[in-house]
Amino acid sequence: MLDVGGGSARIGELVLEQGASRYVDVDLSDSMLELARQRLERFGEDKVTLIQGDFLRAAIPGSYEVILALGYFDYIENAPAHVRRMGELIAPGGSVVSSFPRWTWAKGPIRKLRYEVINNCPIYDYTRDGLMELFAGFTNVEIRPGKSGFLLRATA
Repeated sequence: MLDVGGGSARIGELVLEQGASRYVDVDLSDSMLELARQRLERFGEDKVTLIQGDFLRAAIPGSYEVILALGYFDYIENAPAHVRRMGELIAPGGSVVSSFPRWTWAKGPIRKLRYEVINNCPIYDYTRDGLMELFAGFTNVEIRPGKSGFLLRATA
């Protein structure tokens, strides 16, 4: 499993506890990866790989049955490039599972104020049609709407 922007590896810990044979976390933040290292050390180096760097440029060996990108696309400016990279790394028949925020009147203005205005961090919102277009290169795309976003599964 490849966890894009997996940070402190909270998900990684769960999947390894459930029997995953390999977990790779790629993240920009050294401090988050240090938390991941501490959290996952009990699983051993043969099962865990932590990669610090930009997902688009990092050397990521192998291909993956599952690629996770949860909470990742909220802040990604060039989503098509990231989806293409996932397509390059996914094994035949594998799945990408991602979450995507969508604009809602309940949370949208608060998110915009909190991230863009106060923290100078651009955020991005998605639509169902936009996600279908973004993942058009995949065989099967399932999208489930939630209260403030979408959960997507795309199969290679």
